[in-house]
Amino acid sequence: MADEKRFVVIYKQGGFANPGVKILVDKVTGVNYVWTESGYAGGLTPLLDRDGKPIISTLPLEEE
Repeated sequence: MADEKRFVVIYKQGGFANPGVKILVDKVTGVNYVWTESGYAGGLTPLLDRDGKPIISTLPLEEE
């Protein structure tokens, strides 16, 4: 599993001059995460639904 990618990017927004946002899915657990970056800073957090529970995708996933 060392050569396999554990995370799949399922959504991208933004670009070079704009802050970037990506949604990643853990291929082992199905949990969705939000990654945001601006300049030299960035942050990662689980993506939650309106009840505060993590969003979990149905597995298996395929990369775009």
